[in-house]
Amino acid sequence: MTSRRRTTGFLLVGLVVALVVAGIGSYYASSSPDGLEWSAEKEGFLDTAEDSATADSPLADYAVSGVDDGRLSGGLAGVIGVAVTLVLAGGITLLVRRRSSAGDDSAGNDVDSAQDADDAEARPVPRA
Repeated sequence: MTSRRRTTGFLLVGLVVALVVAGIGSYYASSSPDGLEWSAEKEGFLDTAEDSATADSPLADYAVSGVDDGRLSGGLAGVIGVAVTLVLAGGITLLVRRRSSAGDDSAGNDVDSAQDADDAEARPVPRA
């Protein structure tokens, strides 16, 4: 098996695991408030909280708007989150890889010309 096939297999297995955890694992997520909400309620300032600017977004509160089943909505939000993260990380990786490979080509030429100059200095000069 080639290195490329192993890498592709590894990435596909990782993607499937991430989607399963996001889609199915979120089905079993706790409905209890997170630490910040819990401490705000305990200290008595929870009712002073205001909605964030993204409270009306399609994925607010780890749910998909328009889906009535809470667990299904949370699972879909998890899968969408994994997909968005994958697209962003993959896009950034491709941009960085292209930029660095373009930089390596020009840098490689500079190194070659510097090496040629060093070789020229190291050669003995013939006497006439």
